[in-house]
Amino acid sequence: MEKEDRGRTKFWKGVLVGSLVTAFAGLMIVGVATGISLVGRIVMENQSPGQVIESSGAADSDGQELDLHKIGNKILTLQEIVDRYFLFDEDMEKVEAGIYKGMLAGLEDPYTVYYTPEEYTSLTEETEGVYCGIGVLVSQNMETGIITALRVFRGSPAEEAGMQKGDILYKVGDIEASLEDLDMLVKQHIRGEEGTTVDITVLRDGEEIPMTIERRFVETTTVEGQMLDEETGYILITQFEIVTGDQFKQIVAELQEKGMKRLVIDLRDNPGGVLDSCVEIAAFILPDDQWNGTIISTSDKYGKGVRYYSENGEIRYEANDGGGRDPRYPKKDGQELDMPIVVLVNENSASAAEVLAGALRDYGKAELVGTTTFGKGIVQSVLPLDDGSAVKVTVSHYYTPSGFDLHKKGLDPDVEAEPEKSEDGEISYGKYDDVSVETDAQLKKALEVLEDAE
Repeated sequence: MEKEDRGRTKFWKGVLVGSLVTAFAGLMIVGVATGISLVGRIVMENQSPGQVIESSGAADSDGQELDLHKIGNKILTLQEIVDRYFLFDEDMEKVEAGIYKGMLAGLEDPYTVYYTPEEYTSLTEETEGVYCGIGVLVSQNMETGIITALRVFRGSPAEEAGMQKGDILYKVGDIEASLEDLDMLVKQHIRGEEGTTVDITVLRDGEEIPMTIERRFVETTTVEGQMLDEETGYILITQFEIVTGDQFKQIVAELQEKGMKRLVIDLRDNPGGVLDSCVEIAAFILPDDQWNGTIISTSDKYGKGVRYYSENGEIRYEANDGGGRDPRYPKKDGQELDMPIVVLVNENSASAAEVLAGALRDYGKAELVGTTTFGKGIVQSVLPLDDGSAVKVTVSHYYTPSGFDLHKKGLDPDVEAEPEKSEDGEISYGKYDDVSVETDAQLKKALEVLEDAE
C-alpha cells in the first residue's frame, strides 16, 4: 500500500510539472502506427536499410571506456544478493533487458531507448493509415511521462466512450501510463484485435474517469480541408503519415477547383511523424530557387549529415560524406503552390510539423501565426542488433533551410496569437476537428494576416 501511495504521489507531482513545462515530445502514432489511435510519430526516425550492429564493444568516440571488468564483478555481486535474499522468482530475460535499458537511461536522453526483440518486432510493424485502435491523437511529455489526448476523432471508439481533448491518460488496465514508453504502451496494451476492449482511466479536472473502449479498425485521415470563403482554403494536417502527402495534394486540387486563391495550413497540435511526407508536402509548395533547394538538412557529432532538397523538378537526397544513398529518391516534384499562405502553429507543433513550418517561412512562402512551437530539432535512428533487439538513439540535429537549429527553442510565430478559452478554461478549437472562425481567435488572426498580405 505504501509503495502504491508513493507512486501515486510521484504521478500527481508529474501532472503538476507537466502542466507548467508543456514539453510534449516523444509523440508516437497511437493508431495508425502504434495502437491507441494516432499519436503522431514525432520522432523522425532514420534507419539504414539492412544495417545490423553486432552486440559487442564498449568504447565511445571520446576514447572513454566503461570498466567492463568492474561492472561485471558488481553485477555478479548483485546477482549473489538476489539469489540469496530476493523473495520472489526472478525472470532472467527481464533482468537482462533491464540492464541494457538502464545503461541507455544513464545517457539522460529520453529519446534514446533499448528495445527487446519482442518490442522491436512490434515497433517495426508497418503503418498504412489503417489500424485497430481507439481513435485518439496523444502525446507524451518526455520529462514527466504524462500522456495527453491532443485530439479525439469524430466517430471514433474513444469519442463514443466519452474521451475528450485534454484528458490525461492515467492508466491502461492496471498499468500506470506515465511510467511506460509511449510506443510500447500503445502497441502492446492499447492496440489489439478488433472487437476486444481496453480499460482506460483518464484524469479530467483532477477526477479519475474510467472507461471501457472497444477496439475497431480506424482509417486515419491525416488531412482535412474546406473553403472558409469564396477564395480562402483551410487545410488541417493532424500528423504526418505515409498517406499524408497524397492526401494533401488531393485536397489542394479540390480546393483549387472551388476557387482557392489563398490558404491557411493548420499545424496546431501536430506532433510530427513520417519525415518523407513532410518533405513531399514542402517540395509541393516551395520553389527550388533559394537555399539550393534545401528543405531540411542534418548534422551528427562528426559534422556528417544528409540533405533533402528540390532540383530540376525532383526531390533529392544526398549525404555530405558521399555515402548513405536512399533508394526512395529522387522523386518527381516539379510543383509550386503560388499563393499567399499562413501556417497556424502552437506549443504542440513538433518535429516534422516544425520542419514544414520552418521551410515555408525560410522561403518567404508563409507567415507563422499562433504561439511558439515545441522545439524538437533532433533526429533518431533505430539500429537493429544481431540478437533481434534494437536501440533507438539520437544521432543528429536538423536544421531549417536557413540553417536555424530550433532544438529546445522552437519557432517563434511572425504574428503571436493566443487561443480563446471558454469560462471553464477549455480551448475553443480542436474538440471535434470543427473549424469556426467565430470561436477560433488564432484562425481569425490568420485570416487578417492573409488579407494584409494581399
